[in-house]
Amino acid sequence: MHPYLFELASLMAVFSFAIVVPGADLAMVIRQSMVAGRREAILTSFGIGTALMFHVTYTILGLGLVISQSILAFNIIKWCGVAYLVYIGIQSLRAGRIDLIKTGEAVGEKRRQSALTAFGLGFMANALNPKPVFFFLSIFSTVVAHDTPGVMKFGYGLVMASALIAWFVVVSFFLTTPSMRSAFQRASGAINKVSGLVFIGFGLKLAATAHTR
Repeated sequence: MHPYLFELASLMAVFSFAIVVPGADLAMVIRQSMVAGRREAILTSFGIGTALMFHVTYTILGLGLVISQSILAFNIIKWCGVAYLVYIGIQSLRAGRIDLIKTGEAVGEKRRQSALTAFGLGFMANALNPKPVFFFLSIFSTVVAHDTPGVMKFGYGLVMASALIAWFVVVSFFLTTPSMRSAFQRASGAINKVSGLVFIGFGLKLAATAHTR
């Protein structure tokens, strides 16, 4: 096997487990599917995948190492992420019951969620999480050879981001099937409260994350 293919296979073997582990990204896609609709959930999925490329890019450029070594930079990113997750959680708790129509638009809202808003929700949820800094630094330094060209490393990132987007798109389609939407309709109030607590919980978990050298 070509060494580059072996590196990619090794990266994907590790990353495939990270994709399915429940976290703030999955919670965001689930909530978007429930309260906004399929289009919005898919756009949020692409936002998350784009943020992953953001992490991969600065890791390749060496900025990831700087962030991992700087307590100040780490804490700035961490507390911005905490504030964002807690804010989304509070918004969910205040939302109450939402009546959904076939288009996925919430009755009573002035307009559907814009494409930029849906994309931004996913991008910010992932980009403001400092944990990927250590994740990508560790797997790239462990699996990828030092002399592997930067363009190949960037290609690895594209494959990983594509896999992440594909996974969340599948989740989005499943959660927005008519039967699932009907179930969400009946339990939307409770779901909003639970998802709000989940986001706040992830925010508090992130707040407790300590910088490690």
